[in-house]
Amino acid sequence: MAMINSVVLIGNLTRDPELRHTPSGTAVTTLRIAVNDRVKRGEEWQDAAYYFDVTVWGRDAENCAQYLAKGRPVGVQGKLTWREWDAQDGSKRQSVEVTANNVQFLGGRDGGGGDGGGQFVPQGAGQSSQPSADFPSAAADDDIPF
Repeated sequence: MAMINSVVLIGNLTRDPELRHTPSGTAVTTLRIAVNDRVKRGEEWQDAAYYFDVTVWGRDAENCAQYLAKGRPVGVQGKLTWREWDAQDGSKRQSVEVTANNVQFLGGRDGGGGDGGGQFVPQGAGQSSQPSADFPSAAADDDIPF
């Protein structure tokens, strides 16, 4: 049986990206994003926020560090990874993080997301924008028979 480890998140950065380099010189940037949700608690719906640590590698890491800032909306596609380490007090620590394959900058350069300036498209989706004989252009909504 094939296993799939894939996650897609759209949220806002909760702090500025942090760029570091490995001893071999590879760029690595860490992001923290907040994803909003609505949850039902009892009879009431309430707003909830979930926070995710994201690791970005290579050229994408450099771009994130250069162009992103706290509050900026982003789309992230990647996989979940599990980390374990020993804390300074000797205790074992664990965390689940997202290792990004694709980071899409959303909104305008001013950090606002209200202008609809970007659309998140997962990596590999929509590779060809040209319709072909095998796959014609999508029908308009009013052409759908249901």
